[in-house]
Amino acid sequence: MATLNIAHRGGSALGPENTFAAFEKALAAGADGFEFDLHLSRDGHPVIIHDETLERTTNGSGPVGEAVLEELQKLDAGSWFGSEFTGARIPALAELFERYKDKNLLFNAELKTDIVSYPHLAEAVLKLVSRFGLEERVIISSFNWETLKASRTINPKVRTGLLYALEVENPWDMARELNCYSVHPLFFYLQNPETLARFRRESIPLYPWTVNDPEMMETFLNAGLEAIITDYPGELAQLIRARSGR
Repeated sequence: MATLNIAHRGGSALGPENTFAAFEKALAAGADGFEFDLHLSRDGHPVIIHDETLERTTNGSGPVGEAVLEELQKLDAGSWFGSEFTGARIPALAELFERYKDKNLLFNAELKTDIVSYPHLAEAVLKLVSRFGLEERVIISSFNWETLKASRTINPKVRTGLLYALEVENPWDMARELNCYSVHPLFFYLQNPETLARFRRESIPLYPWTVNDPEMMETFLNAGLEAIITDYPGELAQLIRARSGR
C-alpha cells in the first residue's frame, strides 16, 4: 500500500493553516487527507483552529472556547498569512465534513484537550463523524490520552492514534494499552532504524509529524510507513509519484 500524504494543519505551508484556503491548496498539491486541530466553541461546535487563543492566526483575541461559532466565523483567519487570504474563516468541523464527505480523504482530527479540557469535545466530534458516515475515514488523535480512551468508549468504530511530542518508553505497548490503531510521533523519534523495525514487528501503523525535509520523507517512504504528515504535501506527492514511475 502506498504511503498516505497527509497535509499538516491542512497544508500550513500553502495557505493559512486550518482554513479552506489551505485545504484546497493541499488537495490540488496531491494530499490524500488532512490533519487538523479541533477546539469547542462556547455553544458546542467543534471548530478547526490550532491554538487555544485567537491572537496568532486571527484578528480576534481571547480563548477560542469563550466565543460562540457565529463570533468565531466573523474573524479574519487568513490575512496574517498573506493579503490574498484576507477573509478566510475559521471552519466548523461540520463544514469540513460537508464539503469533503464524497471525496476519498482521510481526516486526522486532533482534539486539543491537553491545555483546555473541553469535556464534551470528543462527544461532539464523534457525533458529527457518525452523522456524516465517516467512521472509516477518521482517526482521532490527541496529546491527552484520556481523550483517546473517551473516544473509544463513545464510538469504538472510530480509530484513534497515540500522539506524542516527547519520548515515550515502549510506545507500541502504550498503543496496545489504549487500544489505538496507530501511533503519531514527532518524526525525531523515528530516526532510529531499530525503532522503525520494532513498530514494523508490532504491525502498528505510523503517522509521523511534521516531516518537511525531502530526505526524511524518502527515509520514511523507504520504510513503508502508512502515512507521512507534512506541511509540504506537494513535495511529498512528487516523491511518491517518482517512486511509482509516473
